[in-house]
Amino acid sequence: MAVFVGAHAAHAQEAKTTEQDKKPRVTVLQRLVVSAGVAKVAIDTPQAVTVVEQEDIDRLQPETIGEIIRATPGVNVTGSDRLLGQSFNIRGIGAPENTGDGGRIIVNVDGAQKFYEQYRLGSFFSDPELYKRVEVLRGPASSTLYGSGALGGVINFETKDASDFIAEGQTGALRLKSSWNSNGNGYLVNSVLAQRLGDNAEFLLTGNYRASDPYESGNGKEVIGTNFKAWSGLAKGTFNVGDEGKLRLSYQQWDSELEDQQLSQTSAAAFFGLIDRHIIDRTAVASYENPFSDNDMLDVKVSASYSNTYNEQRNADLRNPGPGNPGCGTGSFAVVCDSNYGYETWQFNAQNTMEWAGDNWENHLTVGSQSSYQTRKAEAFRNDGTQFPVTFHPQGTDLKTGVFVQNEFVWDDRLTVIPGMRLDWHKLTPDDALNAPSSDDTAFSPKIAAHYKINDTFAVFGSIAHTERFPTIDEVFSTASSSSTFLPSLGLRKEQSNNFEAGFALSGFDLAQAGDSGQVKVTGFYNDVKDLIALNRPFLPGFNNKQGFTNIDQAEIYGFEIEAAYDSDYVFANAAYSYVVGKNKLTDAYLTTVAPHELALTLGGKLPDYDLSFGWKARIVAGPQDAARDGASAPVSDPTSTRFAKAFNTHDIFVTWKPQDGQLAGWEANFGVDNIFNKQYKEFLMNDDAKGRTFKVSLSKQFGW
Repeated sequence: MAVFVGAHAAHAQEAKTTEQDKKPRVTVLQRLVVSAGVAKVAIDTPQAVTVVEQEDIDRLQPETIGEIIRATPGVNVTGSDRLLGQSFNIRGIGAPENTGDGGRIIVNVDGAQKFYEQYRLGSFFSDPELYKRVEVLRGPASSTLYGSGALGGVINFETKDASDFIAEGQTGALRLKSSWNSNGNGYLVNSVLAQRLGDNAEFLLTGNYRASDPYESGNGKEVIGTNFKAWSGLAKGTFNVGDEGKLRLSYQQWDSELEDQQLSQTSAAAFFGLIDRHIIDRTAVASYENPFSDNDMLDVKVSASYSNTYNEQRNADLRNPGPGNPGCGTGSFAVVCDSNYGYETWQFNAQNTMEWAGDNWENHLTVGSQSSYQTRKAEAFRNDGTQFPVTFHPQGTDLKTGVFVQNEFVWDDRLTVIPGMRLDWHKLTPDDALNAPSSDDTAFSPKIAAHYKINDTFAVFGSIAHTERFPTIDEVFSTASSSSTFLPSLGLRKEQSNNFEAGFALSGFDLAQAGDSGQVKVTGFYNDVKDLIALNRPFLPGFNNKQGFTNIDQAEIYGFEIEAAYDSDYVFANAAYSYVVGKNKLTDAYLTTVAPHELALTLGGKLPDYDLSFGWKARIVAGPQDAARDGASAPVSDPTSTRFAKAFNTHDIFVTWKPQDGQLAGWEANFGVDNIFNKQYKEFLMNDDAKGRTFKVSLSKQFGW
């Protein structure tokens, strides 16, 4: 790509049009980023960011949320491929065994922050069909706008709108879709109804039902516990208020109820037994925005949201309900009791952007605040129906409020400088049954980033960011039963991260043929983390005999990411490479949450005359950095070896047919084969074997009026 750019630099320009569609050519790296401050395309953002659009989601035909982000550099899914076992990992931050990782990676749905933590369960429950766009902002620099402690970064999910389906000149649309895949006989039934009422209101109503039997790995072995069934829905109204104001009201719900489901959803640990589990996730958002085009001092965005994730567990087969036995397990096995767990969060966000401009410069100053009140609930019941405190999953509240300011100065459309800072305060209050004091603290998150276009082909960028993460309720107050030495960790210090990034970007047009476009973005980073919170294990060298959470003096995570994209009338290609290393600076031991180096490739073709696109995708993944973890299974002698894998590569193919004109307009068909060579492998950050060969097909039809 660099050779192409050098050879054709003289032809570079901001946008090129093709003879086919007369619209600007847009590659993955030219997609608009709306969540990193003032809207800009990805390649001009002084931060590593990836945007996944609706066309990508349709092509992937994902069953789970994790499949959407799997090819993003530096981003992985942890836990398992089970519907209830997935969490996120960005640049080595995030693993289901580390209970606070939900705070190290901020996950938002239409601006509503989502958080869930429970032993042997995933952290985010939703359906891919609800979303049209996902933005992944990597690195702690995102803490300024989204909250202190985003050591890994931020993942923003954006739900669909009625206007995404209503064609120009029409007032309504109905879309019906069905999907099927061969591995587990999984299927999806989806319907979308969109209606516009006059010039100032539109409504969307969508519903999904998805189910599957257990899938098989590459060696033909059934992975027990991977069966599921879930329904989900979204209701959304968008209203024009005044000349430019826009009010959005939305409610979505995801619901899965399964009997005899494995209690452990993050591993194949069958000794935890089976349980009946019913999980409901609800999100409601009310937002208002107004750019006030005639007033440079006003560009307002305000939102209020409610999130509730609730898990009801019953009828565990390890409850030991013998005569006269009032208990249902001891120590960590108390998780098999009848129980209810939940997180309920109220949140309010407000921000305003002010603008100044001169002959060859412009300045955007954004100020805002975020406040949230979260309640962590846990109820457990003995065999005789009496309730007892769940000390291994402590109840309590987390009150947070923060203020931030970020300025973006642009000179001559070449130099962009973005300083920012944020101040947060939080208070943890345990339930009365824990008999422990509340705690409060403050966190400071400053940053400065810069991007400079040397010419229309070459640009450089860099940033320095500091953030601090508060301990969570679980990390501070959790204990085990009286027979255990697991004690609360009241003296935990907040984590502190200093992150440095630098990189360059190349852009070119008319490289191999008229109207084509290609870009490359390279980002290097170094993240120095002090007082990293980890579970203290007394059988490991350097730890004391008290089991609980403790601070690791210092850890470091460093590496680089490469993203490349090319698009033309008949050929397109994408590549993403991530090289990440993580170590405990005290012991020089490798961190077990850092995934191996990975290269993801996509090469595709287009036949515009037939409305066809097709292609091949590959993931080439190295073995673990730590040679002791490069193997097919964990050694019995090492009880901490929960991460092990071998190098692997997988290959997929896809075909999309979407007629634009004629009697077949409105139809769309997607076909694909994942893991086409039926590779047997396991992801380093997952505890189950991955899926074997899987045939996928989906068919949809949209009607308009």
